[in-house]
Amino acid sequence: MSEELLSVDHLQMRFKNPHNRAQTVHAVDDVSFTVAPGEILGVVGESGSGKSTIGRCILGLEKPSDGSIHFGGRDLTKHSLLRNRRDIAKQLQVVFQDPYSSLNPFRTIGQTLAEPLQAALRLSDKQADARARDMLETVGLPRAAADRFPGQFSGGQRQRIGIARALIMQPQLVVLDEAVSALDLSTQAQILNLLAQLAKERGLAYIFIAHDLDVVRYISHRTLVLYRGRIMEQGPAGDVHSAPLHPYTAALNAAAPVTDPVEQRKRRTARAAAATAATAAAAASATPPSPASPAAPATPATGQLGCPFAARCAFAQEVCRTKRPADTPVGERTVACHMYDATSGHTRLGAGMPAAELIAS
Repeated sequence: MSEELLSVDHLQMRFKNPHNRAQTVHAVDDVSFTVAPGEILGVVGESGSGKSTIGRCILGLEKPSDGSIHFGGRDLTKHSLLRNRRDIAKQLQVVFQDPYSSLNPFRTIGQTLAEPLQAALRLSDKQADARARDMLETVGLPRAAADRFPGQFSGGQRQRIGIARALIMQPQLVVLDEAVSALDLSTQAQILNLLAQLAKERGLAYIFIAHDLDVVRYISHRTLVLYRGRIMEQGPAGDVHSAPLHPYTAALNAAAPVTDPVEQRKRRTARAAAATAATAAAAASATPPSPASPAAPATPATGQLGCPFAARCAFAQEVCRTKRPADTPVGERTVACHMYDATSGHTRLGAGMPAAELIAS
């Protein structure tokens, strides 16, 4: 997975604050990453972190304010949102969050799946129908499902149909935007296993967008952690989950529920301690943690000057509020945190304890 299938370079997406037109919201603030063929990149962050906006920019549903997106050697940012994307669309598909609203209730499943085959590949009705039924079998549904309407399926089955629609054009990359968050836990597990199996069998690359770090770790090769439009940390999924370097990643990890009651009590205690410390940190900051109110004055070129997590971080210092942290390489990972010292492998806080231990102590 050395060559790049997708390259996102210094992507920025700015919006006017609908409540105050004089303010600019930096939904995506100087984000760069790559995806290799067959790689699954997990993009995780809470609501408002910019993860879905990145997905929409890649898909051409939003035009970035700055930066570039290259897919298969082609610059997507130079293509119109409506024109010149047919060839790209064959190789770049999406599975949306809501399995109910993403399907036309007045068309059979077979018609929905056959439509892109007929429009883009000029297949006959018979050929398109046969391929649609084959794809339904591939995602674990009977061939006869092609004759039924979306309202006759459960949420999990509809999401399987959404996956079939995305894969029927045999793409190289699929953007999965919160594709399992609307499903119950048992159905989530089934869909995740299906996605992992299809990726392995077909050599697919995914951008798997979610707010649950555990779900992202389960399916991803590499994880990118976003907060208020910026990358806080990125690296191998297992390392980011088990030994987070950034305090925000550690907080996400502590917030995830687990089945072990002892571990769950530890995480609950850690969350309470972090919340108390963060309240004190926020009180020391003149600016509340709002996407429209950055931790320091913003400029059109650089967005937020300080660390966006400073107002919630228990370990924030003055430099965190006034200077943007650089992406520090740490082995196979990078972390954007002033507190991290790459030479020693520990934070500059406490007695040389990693950020993950500090936030859980």
